[in-house]
Amino acid sequence: MSSSEKIAEKSTGTDTTAAGADSTGDVDYAEARETTEGRVYTVSGGDWDDLLEDAQHDERLVINMGPQHPSTHGVLRLVLEMEGETVTQLRSVIGYLHTGIEKNCEYRTWTQGVTFVTRMDYLAPLFNEMGHCLAVEKLLGLEVPRRAQLLRVMLMEINRIASHLVYIATGGMELGATTAMTLGFREREEVLHLLEHLTGLRMNHAFIRPGGLAQDMPADFSEVVTQFCKVMDERLPLYDKLFTGQPIWRNRLQGVGYLPVDACLELGVTGPVLRSAGLPWDLRKTEPYSCYDEFEFDVPTSTDADCWARYLIRVEEMHQSLRIIKQALKKLEPGPVMVEDRKVAWPAQLSVSSDGMGNSLEHVRKIMGQSMEALIHHFKLVTEGFRVPPGQVYVPVESPRGELGYHLVSDGGTRPLRVHVREPSFVNLQSMPAMAEGGLVADVIAAIASIDPVMGGVDR
Repeated sequence: MSSSEKIAEKSTGTDTTAAGADSTGDVDYAEARETTEGRVYTVSGGDWDDLLEDAQHDERLVINMGPQHPSTHGVLRLVLEMEGETVTQLRSVIGYLHTGIEKNCEYRTWTQGVTFVTRMDYLAPLFNEMGHCLAVEKLLGLEVPRRAQLLRVMLMEINRIASHLVYIATGGMELGATTAMTLGFREREEVLHLLEHLTGLRMNHAFIRPGGLAQDMPADFSEVVTQFCKVMDERLPLYDKLFTGQPIWRNRLQGVGYLPVDACLELGVTGPVLRSAGLPWDLRKTEPYSCYDEFEFDVPTSTDADCWARYLIRVEEMHQSLRIIKQALKKLEPGPVMVEDRKVAWPAQLSVSSDGMGNSLEHVRKIMGQSMEALIHHFKLVTEGFRVPPGQVYVPVESPRGELGYHLVSDGGTRPLRVHVREPSFVNLQSMPAMAEGGLVADVIAAIASIDPVMGGVDR
């Protein structure tokens, strides 16, 4: 008897006619009961039955890995069908962290959307801000000041290092290398201290805004960033000593999670997973944005197409990010970090005041005591927002996990009509069955870690 038939059997009678019932009283998906508040429906959690429909084998075991599991990179549920220690079938079940960020953005102004999207992939918040702002700027036809473009590149590459460090730390911990976690988070703390000094926040910065940046860098930023590069140049070789040459680490990753380039292309996989299969597809090189075409850096690739290659590529990418950061410091020249158009530049003249927050005293003095027009404009810009011409646009950036694309639709108003994000963690996660089926259950952990999914982005 199917699950729906069982439910139908329970819910006979006129008082418990369920939603979706036909004339005979048979039930499609829910029970109902009458209460003092009215009819209440109870929807059954039938996904387990659905997942097991084609997994009925005498000698096989079906188990849940997650969603509360230390090795599934967050609230990810994997339903494994196993024969002994071998995985014969794998299904990824997502949605446990759903936040509705895309829909929320449709009820906020174009600028307020930045504070939502920065919380999607919370390990790479600046990339989400960048993708969103590039899409808004393309709709507006805006050219961002050069200093803002270079500073955006510098901030994103600092953020890329932080993300890859978390990959090594969490991936190492999941495979039993607790030293990797200790070292990875130690170095990430250096990055977060730096980002806090530069933007004011450790994560979820909302620092990249449509038209430029919220404010300029602090006076000593060049010295602080240079010192950070020096520290990372000294510490990164330690990872090669601890892991690259270590036989246990190598044996856990080599030949595991194999995904060749044709499978990557079929599944839409991007980022380090695609480059580990031999295709040097990096949007910073293939479709440059924000002055990336002026920088000299390499795109590391491999043809091994396994977890080992993805580890080596991410370590090398951190070295390349340091190269880009150093070049950005040399290219920087004095200038504005926000467009001159006062109808877009929100918040106007933002800087740190004497109490450590808010607008500058000069700006507050002007809008509150000297110019009623400035006060009205500031109020309307902050509360209502600016209008964006009708149209739709898709703009991708190269996040630490792959192609992060923003599709925005405008109807000419102060809020987006539609927002959809092509999130690389979500797309890359569909490669899990191809990587894991036929391998050992212990290799499932290594395969997940090599994709490096962030569930905030998957479930957005």
